[in-house]
Amino acid sequence: MTLLLEPQRVLPVHRLVEAVWDEDAPATAAHQVRKAVAELRQRIPGGRDLIVTDGPGYRAAVTTGQLDLLQFTDALRRARDHAAAGRTVEATALLREALALWRGPVLSGSGGTVVDAASAALEERRMTAVEQLFELRLEAGEGAELVAGIREAIGGNPLRETLRGQLMLALYRSGRQAEALEEYGNIRDLLDEELGIQPSDSLRELHQAILRNEPSLTVAAAPAAAAPAVAGSRSTLPYDLRDFTGREEELHKLLGFVEDATGSGPLIVAIDGMGGSGKTSLAVRAAHQLADRYPDAQLHLDLRGYTPGEEPLTPAAAAEALLRMLGVPGERIPDDAAGRITLWRSTMTKHRMILLLDNVVSEAQVKPLLASPTGTVVLITSRALLVDLDAAHSVSLGTMAPPDSVSLIVGIIGERRAQAEPEAVADLADLAGHLPLALRIAAARLRKRPRWTVRYLVDRLRDDTHRLAELSAGERSVEVTLRLSYEGLGADYRKAFRLLGQYPGADLDVYTAAALLDSGTRDAEDVLEYLLDMHLVQQHEPGRYAFHDLVRSFARMLSRTRSSGGTGEFSEEAEGAVRRLLEFSLAASDTACDLLFPGRVRMVRPEPSFRPELAPLSSPGAARDWFEREQDSLLAAITLAFRRGLDREVALLAANVVFHLDLRGRLDEFLALCRTAVAAARRLDEAALLRLSLSNLAVACWKRGRFEDGIAAAVEAHELAVELGDRRGQAKDTGVLGLLLATTGRFDEALPRLEQSIALKRELGAERAESESLSNVSGVYMERGCFEQAVEAADRSIELARKLGASEKELVGLSDLAQVQLAMGDVEAAARTLADARERTPGALAPADRALQLVLSAEAEGRLGRQPQALRWVEEALATKGLEDAPVREVTVWNTAGRFFHRDGDDERALRLHRQALASAARLGHRVEEAYALDGIARALAALGDAAGAAEQGAAAEEAFVAMGIPGRFRRGD
Repeated sequence: MTLLLEPQRVLPVHRLVEAVWDEDAPATAAHQVRKAVAELRQRIPGGRDLIVTDGPGYRAAVTTGQLDLLQFTDALRRARDHAAAGRTVEATALLREALALWRGPVLSGSGGTVVDAASAALEERRMTAVEQLFELRLEAGEGAELVAGIREAIGGNPLRETLRGQLMLALYRSGRQAEALEEYGNIRDLLDEELGIQPSDSLRELHQAILRNEPSLTVAAAPAAAAPAVAGSRSTLPYDLRDFTGREEELHKLLGFVEDATGSGPLIVAIDGMGGSGKTSLAVRAAHQLADRYPDAQLHLDLRGYTPGEEPLTPAAAAEALLRMLGVPGERIPDDAAGRITLWRSTMTKHRMILLLDNVVSEAQVKPLLASPTGTVVLITSRALLVDLDAAHSVSLGTMAPPDSVSLIVGIIGERRAQAEPEAVADLADLAGHLPLALRIAAARLRKRPRWTVRYLVDRLRDDTHRLAELSAGERSVEVTLRLSYEGLGADYRKAFRLLGQYPGADLDVYTAAALLDSGTRDAEDVLEYLLDMHLVQQHEPGRYAFHDLVRSFARMLSRTRSSGGTGEFSEEAEGAVRRLLEFSLAASDTACDLLFPGRVRMVRPEPSFRPELAPLSSPGAARDWFEREQDSLLAAITLAFRRGLDREVALLAANVVFHLDLRGRLDEFLALCRTAVAAARRLDEAALLRLSLSNLAVACWKRGRFEDGIAAAVEAHELAVELGDRRGQAKDTGVLGLLLATTGRFDEALPRLEQSIALKRELGAERAESESLSNVSGVYMERGCFEQAVEAADRSIELARKLGASEKELVGLSDLAQVQLAMGDVEAAARTLADARERTPGALAPADRALQLVLSAEAEGRLGRQPQALRWVEEALATKGLEDAPVREVTVWNTAGRFFHRDGDDERALRLHRQALASAARLGHRVEEAYALDGIARALAALGDAAGAAEQGAAAEEAFVAMGIPGRFRRGD
């Protein structure tokens, strides 16, 4: 049955399962469907030809002569064509023929939700045909003979207003005016009682006409008021672009709506998209491809919804323009608006044509122009999503796909020119935002200026402040196009658009929008959804909104003015939005950092100017996800703040953002951000913020292997802490300085500073900071051969981290402890420690720290003889993405891996790794790993038979170890 309901269409097996069992299908449902199909093929004569396996499902291969549903559909289609051509007698006969196929309720019985839905749809098609038949007979002048039939139809469908209106007209024409008026009262009362609504406008108008005894009701439409005949085919379509590019999917979808059309009303396809997205070009192409199927006329009318200096056309003005396009003489067009619209709608029902209503501002502009029944296809283009246009299909245009954008440019400037600069052409497409209008303007400028290279125009477009001015040629301008959309907004939405345009990130959520707008999240969401419908913002995932690049440039241009209409400094409202954004970002990142990095200490915050509504974060995982989503936008906000001179906000927000950059191993951005914060704090001339920023810079320099810069930053930070009497600052900066000195091999200077830092942090109760310094000092104790102290420090670091719930510190502490245990020769203990670490959340570790954990695990397993697992871990460690951004960890991983391969007998691999480590460590000034790299090279060369080379490298290593005070019997790898 389900196959016959959709003849000649392939229905997947899962669709047939749904039809039989709804949502309660057994596990064997698909098998049972296939079994049933096999049985039907056997029982039905010629069953194998009727039920065809096609791709993922089955198809009923039936002809019109075999299935009454196809006969019904075909008769309706032919009746519609005859009616559109004015051949009402033939149309009436075909409708009678179609309805005669019915013998009662279709698919009666219990058939499940799919079958029930199909039954309801078929019944609706039948009733539409019944109404069309009555309409044609009324137009032919019938009256009394229709009353009984219409009453019978109403008996099963009491709420259908079309039937009620037809009954009222039939009664009136039978001389039964009182009954006609009574019938109106009946439907009015029923609609009020059942649905709480009033009769439609058309039914109320008919009621008034009956009350007034209007002559036009007594007979079918008189010849003077009849729809004019069209002499030959008329077309006012614009020309189809020869270089039309892309949009294959959208065009296929649009044409598919026409192919699959059913029913008697106008087929409406609404194409929406931002200004310049190519809506008209797509509609025109579709109209030209459909022209042969709609021979009476192909009409295009610009309704001027977004035309500079002009008001949108009223429905009456549009109706008059369309009638004149069809050649209707001016004297036959009524003077009143209602008369013009009525004549147009009557005309529309008589012709099979394409109507392209371009540049529509709202549903109210086009609804009065639509009539039923009709053979007209109505294509509508609008910058707004027309959600209140009933029964309309929708095609939404975004930007073009990058390959299509490039193809469009190539088609305009020529292949030779494009092939000479392929990268510049791709950049041009990106800077034009893949917007068809912008692409055409940019390419047209190049075509008119043959001496310009593509790269020259690309460089001009990179300046965001002048990009829109560059994208202008003749009467076409991206800025003008966007301004028309903007000026079509109400005052409150225009202000909201300007405020949201201050956001520097790629996309935003309702909480960020609420801060920019100084509103609640519900109101912010309403604004965003409205701008989304108007195609002034985009949505690539639920809950996230984004500006197209050119729209953002336009919004910022509006704000570089004192009155949001010219040029100048950024407006006060824009400055206010940016300040609220930064306050919100600080409050939100405070919440996330408190969850993700427990035990950290905040600086005192300034009093906020408003109370931002924050996204609910309840766990470290939620905080980590929030940072992942917002990290790039936070960096963009800091850059914006620095450019605007909001230095306090820069320094405070940067102090939060560096935590997550460090965790994710984004160390270049970590370093750059710290330098920005230092510059802002110096410009602000506030010692406390400068000390904090310098301290973070020192840490970033250590992680990026810039030890001398780090030492200088740590020293200056410590001096400021002493001046300020900031004991926490002194404790941190002393510890960071000790870490930097230790890395450069200056253990005698490093150890007392680290011990002093630990003592002060313990005194202050700064447990997170103490855990960090204990982790650092354990490494110094290990290199000095003080294993008992090293183990004690690592254990204490782990204990404090667990107490705080600082999982990333705990995992680093476990790696430190394992290193000490390996150096002691307690390999079993190291293996247990590392197994404990690996079981914990991998996402809590920075990539480079994870690589160290893996390579240490490989060393432990390898020394225990478990080579296969060890080899997998060492390869995974070496392949870690992001390891190259953490050179301090990288050289340690290389040296540890080199020792692993040496023990495994692969000395060629070991030699390569140690030489990589040597080059990097020497460049960084990482004297400890430089010495271990020399030692590893010596061992590998000796194993490969190069005794002289081994002796030379071994001597250099020994000299370095002795200079640093690393005892020979306690070195790593011995």
